[in-house]
Amino acid sequence: MDLGIRGRRAIVCASSKGLGRACAVALANEGVHVTLTARGAEALSQTAAEIRKANPGVVVTEVVGDITTPEGREAALNACPEPDILITNAGGPPGGDFRNWTRDDWIKALDANMLTPIELIKATVDGMMVRKFGRIVNITSSAVKAPTSRDLSNGARAGLTGFIAGIARKTVVNNVTINSLLPGVFDTDRLREPDARAEAEKRRISIDELIAEYNKSIPAGRVGDPEEFGLFCAFLCGAKASFITGQNILLDGGAFPGTL
Repeated sequence: MDLGIRGRRAIVCASSKGLGRACAVALANEGVHVTLTARGAEALSQTAAEIRKANPGVVVTEVVGDITTPEGREAALNACPEPDILITNAGGPPGGDFRNWTRDDWIKALDANMLTPIELIKATVDGMMVRKFGRIVNITSSAVKAPTSRDLSNGARAGLTGFIAGIARKTVVNNVTINSLLPGVFDTDRLREPDARAEAEKRRISIDELIAEYNKSIPAGRVGDPEEFGLFCAFLCGAKASFITGQNILLDGGAFPGTL
């Protein structure tokens, strides 16, 4: 399927690894020029090189920096001041008990997972509406539908979801859609992050055994493949996806047990 976005320009946040990388790869495969952001220069450079090799006609721009800071956002927007596509993404806050979190912990979580996407949308959405094309996709979490033990994440993600619900109905008349993708468990580095290792050590099992438990708990019988996440993201960014806006779409292998 030709998604009709060849030659468009995209900013893909936190895209050196994981789900952000998968989205950048899928967009580049559709002929979209991509601006990649990440904090780690080495991983970012490697991802950019791989995308360039696979897509010689695509312009790939690397921006090293923390997208959750004003400086990081400014650098990304300077590199791509008029994006047609914006994929917001940032690592989630750690898990734990809310009783242990300070105000600074909450502000850091809100900055990363609520206020950063809002700032990026504010900086780009008006231009998209003037040009009569825009696709904004926020990578959030399945916690929006089924809160987890990650109290910081639950609060920040819910705040972003409420904001998007309102603004997405105001931009779509100008062919600018705003949606959120809610990943469940995917086979990324985050699956083996310190929290997961700590959980495995606490229960005296290996990371592989922990992942096997995840597989059993998911109706699909497996964790997700980042490639399939990226492909769905690219579809939402397509020219023919203009009637989909304000949605929170789960990609979780059926793990969420509800109907809505």
